[in-house]
Amino acid sequence: MSGGSYSMTGGFWSLISVVQTVGSPLLTITYSGNNVIVSWPSPGAGFTLEQTSDLDNANWTASGFSVSDNGTTRSITISSATGKLFFRLNHP
Repeated sequence: MSGGSYSMTGGFWSLISVVQTVGSPLLTITYSGNNVIVSWPSPGAGFTLEQTSDLDNANWTASGFSVSDNGTTRSITISSATGKLFFRLNHP
């Protein structure tokens, strides 16, 4: 934010982000120890989790992470995350 005689810069940087696709279930990121968990409501019928490492040249591909489903929530767990990853749910 900036304006007048002030400026504020956010201080939180995340290695992993979610991109909300209009009309899709809401993606959530949580941390558990050294793990990052990306989750969304179950069932997400017809939606596929996709990922990219660059939003400027968004080449979305199906995520290679194993999806867990407990009947209420679907999720992937990323351990020791490095680099940038962005996720979205896509309905083909």
